[in-house]
Amino acid sequence: MDLLTASFSEISAAVREKKVSAVEVTKFFLNRVNRLDQHLNSFISRDETAVKQAESIDQRILRGDSVGALAGIPFGIKDMICTKGLRTTAASKILENFVPPYDATLVERLRGAGAIVLGKLNQDEFAMGSSNETSAFGLCKNPWNVEYVTGGSSGGAGAAKASRLTAGTIGTDTGGSIRQPASFCGVVGVKPTYGRVSRYGIIAYASSLDQAGPMTSYVSDAALTLEVICGRDPMDSTTSNQAVQAYSQNLTSNLTGLKIGLLKEFLTEGLDSEVNKAVDDAVAAAKRMGAEIVEVSVPLTSLSVPIYYLIAMSEASSNLARYDGIKYGYRAPTEGSRELSLEEMYSKTRGVGFGSEVQRRIIIGTYCLSSGYYDAYYNKACQVRRLLKNQSDEAFKKCDVILGPVSTTPAFKIGDRISDTMAMYLNDIFTTSTNLAGLPGMTVPFAISSKRLPIGIQLTAGHFQEQTMLNVGFALEQNSLSKGERPNVY
Repeated sequence: MDLLTASFSEISAAVREKKVSAVEVTKFFLNRVNRLDQHLNSFISRDETAVKQAESIDQRILRGDSVGALAGIPFGIKDMICTKGLRTTAASKILENFVPPYDATLVERLRGAGAIVLGKLNQDEFAMGSSNETSAFGLCKNPWNVEYVTGGSSGGAGAAKASRLTAGTIGTDTGGSIRQPASFCGVVGVKPTYGRVSRYGIIAYASSLDQAGPMTSYVSDAALTLEVICGRDPMDSTTSNQAVQAYSQNLTSNLTGLKIGLLKEFLTEGLDSEVNKAVDDAVAAAKRMGAEIVEVSVPLTSLSVPIYYLIAMSEASSNLARYDGIKYGYRAPTEGSRELSLEEMYSKTRGVGFGSEVQRRIIIGTYCLSSGYYDAYYNKACQVRRLLKNQSDEAFKKCDVILGPVSTTPAFKIGDRISDTMAMYLNDIFTTSTNLAGLPGMTVPFAISSKRLPIGIQLTAGHFQEQTMLNVGFALEQNSLSKGERPNVY
């Protein structure tokens, strides 16, 4: 069995049947991390207990105990997600030495299914960014070409998965942070319906938008992972009671009778010609497999970026107020023998502990929530968000899945947009509306650009319609023009 190309079900079956041990699988990927991550910087922390975790799986198998659907599958976890006893920093200096005393619910569920945590993955600081260039631990590089960005904010998860440093990764998505790096790095990435995966133990950026999800080599791997991490959690009141389907067992590439929507607002002049061709090729493939193509419209999509940033920054300013140097995290040192006043300590701690992009978003968010501006900005954005959701619901009465681009271009060069804030924010033009409406979305690798960079296709479905979305993704995967292509760092 080739561990570089094997699916989750193949690896876990081999582990359960003792054809390969969980320890052997874990050491295989750890060796790749040691050898290749020096070129990428995709890991922030490594779990020194990974081999012991694998030994425990092997011992349970020898005893005849049940080990779960992900037995022996090594995962890398975005550093936004708490892991018991393992440093969790949100890629920020202010949390550089924070070690959580508990696992996030989704990590607990992964471990319960037999998965092994290899370490924590690089990201934009507090998930605020679209290129993984704002990390306090250094930028992460794209394994297809190390002069290009990975996308963000789950850039480390995208890079580690694309270069097969792990079998699977978990990212978070607030406005495209799973789907965009999945497209730039050439992997499958899924953002579930809001409330499908517990947010307990995930460091909050924008609470009404954040969702965690898998980044994998294959749609079937993502489907299996969703079965494990989705579901009601009493520790998170926003999780849904809706039953979790056996996604991986119900995958089909038969699209006969399915209606795939093309969103009128996505067909813009600013779309890169190669991205546009990839979308056209995906539409043609869906037609060949029996799907009916219909045009749909969500007019407020054109306002999704300003709506998103008003809401996300406002919620971020509130969520990040807890990092003040008092209870945990970085605290500004005293100046010689003079004690700092409380206000000075707060100011210096947050001024040094947060990077410039996080500070920018906190300042803007605080302004939007301030007296006299709340109704004009945050409240108005929430009202328009509701109208956007209503329009999205109407669109899904005419189609089952919406197909479109993930980003206007393939990955761009490191440094190209980091100093142009507006250009970076507009990078999220095709992804933010999915989060605002609470819909499930995913990226499927589909093409390779003339510069040998991946191009993904975005799929969006109605609330809790992950199975339909995954089926379309599974079908497109069979027709992917990038199948068999490998990044330079591999």
